Amino acid sequence: MNLLKPLLRPADLASIEAAVVSAEARTGGEIRVEVRQRRSRNERSLSIEQIARREFVALGMSATRDRSGVLIFLLLEERELCILADDGIHAKVEGDTWTRIATSMTERFGSGQFVEGLCDAVRKVGLVLERHVPRRSDDRNELPNSVRQR
Repeated sequence: MNLLKPLLRPADLASIEAAVVSAEARTGGEIRVEVRQRRSRNERSLSIEQIARREFVALGMSATRDRSGVLIFLLLEERELCILADDGIHAKVEGDTWTRIATSMTERFGSGQFVEGLCDAVRKVGLVLERHVPRRSDDRNELPNSVRQR
C-alpha cells in the first residue's frame, strides 16, 4: 500500500514547501522535511533518530553556515517521527522544544490533518529558529525547500 499518494499530492507538497519558504524568510536557519514509507532493509536495526541523523548529513544539513538546520523526518508505515536539529540551534533551545512540536504534530495527524500538522510544525520550527538565529542581511537559502519523499 502506498501511503504517499493519498497523503502528499502535488498541492500538499506545495503547501508544505510554502510553509518552509515562509518560515525561513525570518531566520538564518534551514528547515527540511523528509517523508518516507518505511525503513529500508539495512535500517531495520536502527532507531528513527539514527536514520534521521544519516539523512541529516546526506541532505547537507550539517554543512550550513550557522549549523542551524532542522530536519522533520517521518516514517509513515511505522508511525514514527523525529525532529533533529544541528548543534548550532539545538544547544540554544529548551530541552523539550522539539518534543512539544512533535507532540503537536502527532495530535494533528491523529485527527486526520496530516498536511496541516506538517505545515504547523514547520511554522513552529521557524519561530524557534527566528528567535535564536535571526535573519541577517547576507543570509541566503542554503538548502532546497522541497519535501523529500522516498
